[in-house]
Amino acid sequence: MNVNSEDKSIGMFDLSSKFMRVFLVIVAAFLVFVGPTYVPYVLVNVLNVNYVASMVFGVALLIIGLALMWYLIRKKIIE
Repeated sequence: MNVNSEDKSIGMFDLSSKFMRVFLVIVAAFLVFVGPTYVPYVLVNVLNVNYVASMVFGVALLIIGLALMWYLIRKKIIE
């Protein structure tokens, strides 16, 4: 493995692969937009989970999505 591909990997994720870069961008966008909106709705109305717990879970997904987006911007995957 050369030096360029070593610093473009997240554990088992190889960021030199175009598929993996696109997949991570889609996951980040999904977490940012769907996490705080549809997930709490489904948790409260379909699964009858406590409202506060569903909101905390939705905000946690939003934070994870923003952190992933920030990482991808820092690694220049998203420009």
